[in-house]
Amino acid sequence: MSIKAVTFDLWETLVIDDSDEPKRQAQGRLAKKDERRRLVFESLQRQAPISLQEAHRAWDDADGAFLKAWKEDSVTWSLGERIRRILEALGRTLPEDEAARLIEAIGRIEVDIPPDPIPGASEALADLAGRYRLSIVSDTIVTPGTRLRDLLETHGLKQYFTGFAFSDEVGHSKPHRAMFESAAGQLGVDLAEMVHVGDRDHNDIKGPQALGMKAILFTAARDADQNDTTADAVCD
Repeated sequence: MSIKAVTFDLWETLVIDDSDEPKRQAQGRLAKKDERRRLVFESLQRQAPISLQEAHRAWDDADGAFLKAWKEDSVTWSLGERIRRILEALGRTLPEDEAARLIEAIGRIEVDIPPDPIPGASEALADLAGRYRLSIVSDTIVTPGTRLRDLLETHGLKQYFTGFAFSDEVGHSKPHRAMFESAAGQLGVDLAEMVHVGDRDHNDIKGPQALGMKAILFTAARDADQNDTTADAVCD
């Protein structure tokens, strides 16, 4: 079949992960990892005393369980599920409004001080959007899909996409077929009519290829997989 649609990973393909950290440092802000832990600690502390070490340990334990589910089961928990697991481990609860504020605050970290887009991304997407249907197919590690749409909007990139398959919304993460089937359904094309672009061989190359798609390894921001890939093409 001819190619009718192009799907894109987000992190290290359209947006440079952690390029916001120097901005945060320049503003005297904590690193993202530390800011998330601070927010959880302060939210818990407002309800009842807790030690910093105890709060951080609960986050780290939830992180480990999240990574196991992501790698072994192709599932990325929603941010709300992460917070629920932290509270469960501590034997604590939060009022509904407090939990909602916490989830919103953590979810906005990469929107309020956004990481940078890949140079030339807007121009490339503008060109492709004139010829193909475009969709995002991205795992959500901490920032939820709702806020990642805001991030794309901030950089003027959201306008080029008519489909968004974020793992916290789909219920599975790459390389699970549900991610690519979600994009295909939104774009109204068959899987074989899509080509996927991303930076990780396991998730972004072998996943779509197993479904009969073509896949391009993108190496401008992350090139760790370029010497050991089955990609149909490699693009820098």
